[in-house]
Amino acid sequence: MKPSGSEDSRTSTVIRGIAVSPGVTVATVYRLETASPSDLSTEAPIDVPRELKRFSDACEAAAQELTDLIERVSTEIGAEESRIFQSHLFMLRDRAFVGKVNSAITERLHRAEQSLAEATAEYEKIFGSITDEYLRERIVDLRDVAARISNHLTEEAILDDIHPDKPVVIVARDILPSQTLHFGQLQIAALVTEQGSRTGHAAIIARSLGMPAVSGLVSIMEHVRNGDTIVVDGREGLVIINPEPEAKAAYHKIEREFYDLKDKLVENRDLEAVSKDGVSIELLANVNNESDAKAAAEVGAVGIGLFRTEYVFMTHPSIPSEEDQYQSYSRILSASPNQRLTIRTLDIGGDKTVPYFTAGREPNPFMGWRSIRVSFSHPDFFQNQLRAILRMNPGNEMKILLPMVTTVDEVIMAHQLIDESIDQLKQKGVAVEGNWKRGVMIEVPAAAICIDQIIKHVDFVSIGSNDLVQYLMAADRDNPRVASLCDPLSPAALRLTRHVIETCNRANIPVTLCGEMAGRPSSVVALLSFGLRSFSMSPAFVPLIKDLVRAVSLDQLTDLADELVAQTSTPQVYKILCSHLTRIAPHLARLDVNR
Repeated sequence: MKPSGSEDSRTSTVIRGIAVSPGVTVATVYRLETASPSDLSTEAPIDVPRELKRFSDACEAAAQELTDLIERVSTEIGAEESRIFQSHLFMLRDRAFVGKVNSAITERLHRAEQSLAEATAEYEKIFGSITDEYLRERIVDLRDVAARISNHLTEEAILDDIHPDKPVVIVARDILPSQTLHFGQLQIAALVTEQGSRTGHAAIIARSLGMPAVSGLVSIMEHVRNGDTIVVDGREGLVIINPEPEAKAAYHKIEREFYDLKDKLVENRDLEAVSKDGVSIELLANVNNESDAKAAAEVGAVGIGLFRTEYVFMTHPSIPSEEDQYQSYSRILSASPNQRLTIRTLDIGGDKTVPYFTAGREPNPFMGWRSIRVSFSHPDFFQNQLRAILRMNPGNEMKILLPMVTTVDEVIMAHQLIDESIDQLKQKGVAVEGNWKRGVMIEVPAAAICIDQIIKHVDFVSIGSNDLVQYLMAADRDNPRVASLCDPLSPAALRLTRHVIETCNRANIPVTLCGEMAGRPSSVVALLSFGLRSFSMSPAFVPLIKDLVRAVSLDQLTDLADELVAQTSTPQVYKILCSHLTRIAPHLARLDVNR
């Protein structure tokens, strides 16, 4: 895709959003398109035969996916569940629908993405006027089919339009987990999104990759074109589109300073994370795949505190078998620092979906049928994953982590399924080696409040601060209108987090925090004052937090916990923490996201 317009002919534009990942970069814009006609540029001429082939190839790839899904879902979950994909396959091969897309390409000279979006919108209008509720709801299935085709078009467009050695800033309305699967092939300098917050998915991706990011930039897609130069300041939540030469040069200088500081921090990889007064702090890493695990070892993490197994499912062309999962998990274990791995069972739902599990259009998917609830609904499927996990030869420390647990009854039910899985393996002659630790992720306020009851049934606890804060504040962290409420430094969030940490410490139950708080210096200061001694974060932040740990004396934080929870507003909390951080490690204060 060629740039339309040059920075010389376009006015410099400054837009302020939410700072979600620190750092500064100057690079070229790449718009990550979504299936919306209004977002797709029609200025550049298109190659009609090429666009027709792109659409045809995407349809064929989608059809093959659906065919594989029908077979695997029928075998492993049930014939009834596979019928939805059979209907999707019929829609995909509908001549009228395919014809509308091809006509838009040949007659209106629109790209395949826009033509698909236009045809989908036309059908939505038709379906929306139907009075029969069942038929009217079939538009949901059509959207799913269109999204499947669009994913293949997007994959090809990204790899075709961006040269692998060309740094780009991804600009998008939002970034979904499925869209990140091809990011490893690109040289991405920063992320900019219209939607999202400090704990939203785009923020998590950016921090995991150690790059600047700004979210909550309403209508940013209307202001940028592919090829524009853009400055992204992840400290201040600022973007500048086509900056003036003086500003561009100034930000290039700041960008170099940030890279120099990050390079210097990486040098501490072989040093121990011990405070000035001799307290050892455990620094672990959150990972999605084998490359993340290798990165964790390279930066000096002592183990993996959270392996998100859902990415094995999201990247697999169909349902991964027990053997597929076993091989994937074994590779992660081999790459893990010190052979230490905490493996979380499947956590799908919300913004992380796989096509063979769907509850229809839920009004609030983040609080609906997701995570451990899906696993309980399909115990055979769940035990397939458990057996794959339990087959691994444990390293120095292996843990099974259950996500989104709400009640003690759920913990007991999960333990029963784990025990049954062990028995199933023994019956097959497969020995389950080692003493597997079993723990829960505390991300539901009900579980946090009743933590004293839950810890009687587990070996360890992990605090998932991202979702815990979202549910506590009753605010969608990816909704710009309310995302400001989802701050882990709010007094309510701090009080609940402190309650969980102190309750676990009194009972001598190991507790780790694996949310994004763990990689933010100001938050870590607060958590240390609460008595937390184990943190799991994106690998990119391990050197930063290690430097902070080695600079702090925990004696300095004796009275800080009470002072923080006594505050009545988040800005007051932040002001106190900034003061402490500046005093402890002024050079790290520059790498903390400003409010």
